[in-house]
Amino acid sequence: MFSLNKLFPVFALVAISFLPVAALAADTGHYGIGTTATAKEIAGWDIDVRPDGKGLPKGEGSVAQGEPMYEAKCASCHGSFGEGEDRWPPLAGGEGSLTEDRPEKTVGSYWPYASTLWDYINRAMPFTAPQSLTPHEVYAISAYVLYLNDLVEDDFVLTQSNLASVKMPNVDNFYIDNRPDTNNKRCMKDCKDPSKIVIIKSLSGITPDQNEDSAEAAAEKPKLSESAIAGKATYTTSCLVCHGSGVAGAPTLDDKESWNKRLEQGVDTVVKHAIKGFMGESGMMPPKGGNLSLSDQQVKDAVQYMLEAQ
Repeated sequence: MFSLNKLFPVFALVAISFLPVAALAADTGHYGIGTTATAKEIAGWDIDVRPDGKGLPKGEGSVAQGEPMYEAKCASCHGSFGEGEDRWPPLAGGEGSLTEDRPEKTVGSYWPYASTLWDYINRAMPFTAPQSLTPHEVYAISAYVLYLNDLVEDDFVLTQSNLASVKMPNVDNFYIDNRPDTNNKRCMKDCKDPSKIVIIKSLSGITPDQNEDSAEAAAEKPKLSESAIAGKATYTTSCLVCHGSGVAGAPTLDDKESWNKRLEQGVDTVVKHAIKGFMGESGMMPPKGGNLSLSDQQVKDAVQYMLEAQ
């Protein structure tokens, strides 16, 4: 905070005190930067949900409705039964494992409140298109995940009125941390020179390699078609998560053998499976990779990019 006494003479402060609030706000304008948030803008950020259900929007969704939604938007990472795929976390199971050396922390075994499940899905899922779900879809998927953990029956309908009544098995093992706050003294000596910090490689399978656009690498890569160039952005934002690491049997760009097997069906069939979804022997492909906001053409271009970028 700063002191107005250091900025204005006393007579200026007296004059300001008689100005209307609106005029004062217009003159100061938060140091002249930005504008005051509107009620609509604040509402867009005010999406948190409390354990007692406060903050939940109106809506409802049943276990039956949530099953196909989960299969289309969640199963590729979290498994068809919540068991987890590859390095993605499981959502179900783990009962009685919290006392073991390597506990399995799932929604049913560890999470204390059902509101956390609803809130997290609403904020961050699906991974490829966060905050794209409607409240009804979030209720339905939440209901199905609760069902996978044997916390509700198969005819259960989750609403804003009954979510807080769902008692989670581990709720009584959480307590308020009453340890005193501490403040560490900031160290400002012998700091590493930021200019000498070099990123050698990005996280494999999640982000593109930092060195992939080097001159030598670019010279070795074949020239992409216009469709593939257009599809690269879609691949990076909606396909890389699975096709970069092989989640749920998704072929990676360097797995030419897997791509060749798929291409035996023809490119049109591969594109159709990418758009409509497909369940195969080695894995499954959710419709449009779980991002249903993509157009058919965007998905087609993304497939073309993956075929040409190998």
